[in-house]
Amino acid sequence: MALSAASILLWSSVVSAKESGLASTDTRTIHHAQGETRIAGTPKRVVTLFQGANDTAIALGVTPVGVVDAWAEGANYHYLDDALSGVPHVGLETQPSLEMIALLEPDLIISSRRRHEKIYSQLSQIAPTVSVPTVFDIPKTLELMGQALNREHRARALWTDFSQRITAFRQQARETFGEQWPLSVSLLNIRADHVRLYLDGSYAGSVLNDLGFARPAAHPRNQWMFKLTTKESIPVLDADVVFYFMEDDPAVRDNFKAWTSHPLWQNLNAFREHHLYSVDRVDWSLAGGILGANRMLDQLFEHFGLEENT
Repeated sequence: MALSAASILLWSSVVSAKESGLASTDTRTIHHAQGETRIAGTPKRVVTLFQGANDTAIALGVTPVGVVDAWAEGANYHYLDDALSGVPHVGLETQPSLEMIALLEPDLIISSRRRHEKIYSQLSQIAPTVSVPTVFDIPKTLELMGQALNREHRARALWTDFSQRITAFRQQARETFGEQWPLSVSLLNIRADHVRLYLDGSYAGSVLNDLGFARPAAHPRNQWMFKLTTKESIPVLDADVVFYFMEDDPAVRDNFKAWTSHPLWQNLNAFREHHLYSVDRVDWSLAGGILGANRMLDQLFEHFGLEENT
């Protein structure tokens, strides 16, 4: 699904003089999740080691010289296929190859403390390395990568555009739903042997929270995910609207059928009111960057029939 016109313009525009402004001899210090890193000028050869960093690099107008394998849809997520065509891969996000990274001769590596804390020192010996705390913090990833890549102006513009879209959605939702707003929401990931409830601290959960959706009182607080292993927990999932996604796998489909045929599931308000909706697994869970978040927002505008001023 297409981004807003403003997002496309920001993505594809030529980097301004301000965005590329440091002279090659100038240095700056980036404070990040695993310390401080000094970077000279504007890096030209960046390796990105998690999906949100792949996404964010492209959003900032930078094509990495190396990326990690996608979790689904092949080597890259389909929405990044064109932008990452021909870019070498350095292995899994959870186990990148240090040898392959070194062979690419990067002048900057973007890592995540969540994935790469134990190999940070080795990465830093290859090239200056900036570590983001998690793999799904959209604004922090955008901020740190904007600083590291010397594209802070573009990073701020991307975040401003996204924030304006968030505000537009909230305003239209209040006008459309009136006293029913905010709607309560649950976001589920169906697995082969359990169901995951994604909360405010998750990638998509943070976007839903910013959009103004409410969380049912039964939802756990101060965490990003809650694992449900027994069907007796189904009432915890109830909300005005339930979004779900799952892998296209026979075992997952069987588990989905088992859960949705249970009497407790069929007693859910969202089930009875036909407010149970399947959503894109990549955009709502795996992408982790500003472009994926914009795609998620595109789908929400369309789903609720809200019109966005472009």
